[in-house]
Amino acid sequence: MEQLTLTTPALLFSAISLIMLAYTNRFLAYASVIRNLRDKYLERKEESLIRQIKNLKLRLDLTRYMQICGITSLLLCVLTMFLIYIDYHTIAVYVFGLGLLLLLLSLAFLIWEIQISAKALNNHLSDIEEDLNNR
Repeated sequence: MEQLTLTTPALLFSAISLIMLAYTNRFLAYASVIRNLRDKYLERKEESLIRQIKNLKLRLDLTRYMQICGITSLLLCVLTMFLIYIDYHTIAVYVFGLGLLLLLLSLAFLIWEIQISAKALNNHLSDIEEDLNNR
């Protein structure tokens, strides 16, 4: 097995940081939309608003899982660097591998969330298309 060096986990810092920024932006966008939907729901309790709120709740949960896995992956990369620094190379390899698996899981949650988001947007578009076809 090739030797794991300090630079290997360090390479992931910028990638994970950018991913976390994107996840945070998604989270903030959902928070804003949820607040608006809540206000609309309090005005008029429509079934379509309930479906949208449930959809956003699932997407918000997935984003939280994405963030947790991404942050834990970053923490494990830092721990890997520390383990390499104190010459615990074998443990460092396993910790780094676990960090990579968590990053992979985070990206899998992202794919799932994107699928749900695309389906929700397609539903909105189909509503508009129906209105256009009825004119």
